[in-house]
Amino acid sequence: MIAEAFRLAARSIIRNKLRSFLTILGIVIGVAAVIAMVTVGQGSSQQVSASVEAMGSDVLVLRPGRREFGPPGAGGRARPFTLRDAEALALLPEVGALAPIVTSSQTVIAGNANAATQITGSTPDWLGVTNWSLAAGRNFTPAEDNAGLAVCLLGQTVRQTLFGDADPVGQTVRIKSIACQVVGLLAPKGAGSFGQDQDDVVAMPIRLLQRRLAGDTDVSTIQIKVAGGVSVQEASSAIQQVMRERRRLSIDKDDDFSLTDMKEIATMLNSVNSVLSGLLSSVAAVSLLVGGIGIMNIMLVSVTERTREIGIRLAVGASARQVLTQFLVESVALSLLGGIIGILVGLAMAGVASRFMAIPFVADPMVILGAFGFSALVGVIFGYFPARRAARMDPIEALRHQ
Repeated sequence: MIAEAFRLAARSIIRNKLRSFLTILGIVIGVAAVIAMVTVGQGSSQQVSASVEAMGSDVLVLRPGRREFGPPGAGGRARPFTLRDAEALALLPEVGALAPIVTSSQTVIAGNANAATQITGSTPDWLGVTNWSLAAGRNFTPAEDNAGLAVCLLGQTVRQTLFGDADPVGQTVRIKSIACQVVGLLAPKGAGSFGQDQDDVVAMPIRLLQRRLAGDTDVSTIQIKVAGGVSVQEASSAIQQVMRERRRLSIDKDDDFSLTDMKEIATMLNSVNSVLSGLLSSVAAVSLLVGGIGIMNIMLVSVTERTREIGIRLAVGASARQVLTQFLVESVALSLLGGIIGILVGLAMAGVASRFMAIPFVADPMVILGAFGFSALVGVIFGYFPARRAARMDPIEALRHQ
């Protein structure tokens, strides 16, 4: 009986192709939106986790100024750090390694090619603290850092722009008036937590950047790797105490610096991703409700159009249950068809978005099965009332219908 009902449902859907497509359009849009939103959200979360793991879960980021959650500047402007602050922190037993960082946006020139990029000034420990390796060449040495010699490391994106696939080690690039020798090529790292290209960077000794580009001795950030066997909480307390002493903060004054745990950043970003994905998926699910109403409306029209057919079936011996099953199966078939098309469209949309956003494509089978099951449920719920109306028809009145 079920097989016959599916055969009749398929014939009815094929006979009215345009009407069937317009009927399932709401289901297609709703399922596609839910699949796309959840898949992109999970890909973003995985990207954040991968970025934190690449940097290290035992890394702390120290910045001047209080952590602000309101409008920019709400926390007040604090004085920047200095290299002496970094040297004092490096003496702590809780600190395994640290890297003071200064950044500047500049144009790098090599021959006829140029690239607008971010210049990062730091110490030789920067590679170790950020878990970054070299693809070729060497790191700059402590002696080169102390002397502020014009040497640098290129990121893969800058290398591709300036030299193509050629080896840049030993070549010279120009940054403003600095002729900088390339001593190393950074290994590719890909997109960061916020989708930025981490390979679009040039690294050089921090004293070179301070003297020749920035014109001051300020340090904007200090990245700190916690020593082995020491908890992040212990290291944070020790760092906070040293910084309060160095910045001469009395007991009644709040910190004028912020210390952030990378795990905390990952948790916050993943929470934001989850909330946004849930909100957008909820909005998209409204389309499923609209699609269900559309199915019920069309099925009611179909029952009215096929009143004589229903009357004939009932007159020749079909039971009310068989008629109900026929129309219910047709409704579910429409809904499932919309669900399948919606899943395919949603995965395609998520694939395109993942490629443009440079995030992993993470298709969750449970979400796909859930969307498929929910579309079937919509067909059952919204198809039941038209099917029950057809099953309750009086055969004689149905046969009289013109």
